[in-house]
Amino acid sequence: MLRPLALLASALLSLAGCRGAAGPPIPTVPHVDLPRFMGDWYVIASIPTFLEKDAHNAVESYAMNPDGSIATTFSFRAGAFDGPEKRHTPTGFVRDDGSNAIWGMQFVWPIEAEYLIAHVSPDYSETVIARNARDYVWIMARTPEITDADHARLVELVRSYGYDESRLVRVPQRWAEESTRKGSPSR
Repeated sequence: MLRPLALLASALLSLAGCRGAAGPPIPTVPHVDLPRFMGDWYVIASIPTFLEKDAHNAVESYAMNPDGSIATTFSFRAGAFDGPEKRHTPTGFVRDDGSNAIWGMQFVWPIEAEYLIAHVSPDYSETVIARNARDYVWIMARTPEITDADHARLVELVRSYGYDESRLVRVPQRWAEESTRKGSPSR
């Protein structure tokens, strides 16, 4: 039991550290309308953390808590569409009240991982979450699939932030039309 906890603590420390080590700060969007940002986001592509390697049907969901923190649920199927469901529930904290675009994401107290909303489309249908360390990044959308042209545009945006786009992994998404996100993925 201690070995898995030590591995998790080590990974979380690496997520929290190394801020700004890879270049100039990544610009964030001027303003995030938090109520519009809440809800489900399908992970389209990412430079994944060790927790989400080989994820299928990955979804990040946000809900505002009464205290202003953000209840976060990251769920996915491990290794295959019928793999075991994994769920992580960190808490987000807005760290820049002016723009609402800089968050700390806390998996274990007191460690917070940097979480920058570098892009959100005007209709809140797509977003890019980045880190100044340029170690992890997430391209997410309100739908499980986006067009190839939109994907290419978002990958180019990620590259413009100083990331090595060859490290991006497309996250497999396959959902039965009759099921909701909370339901079962198609198999």
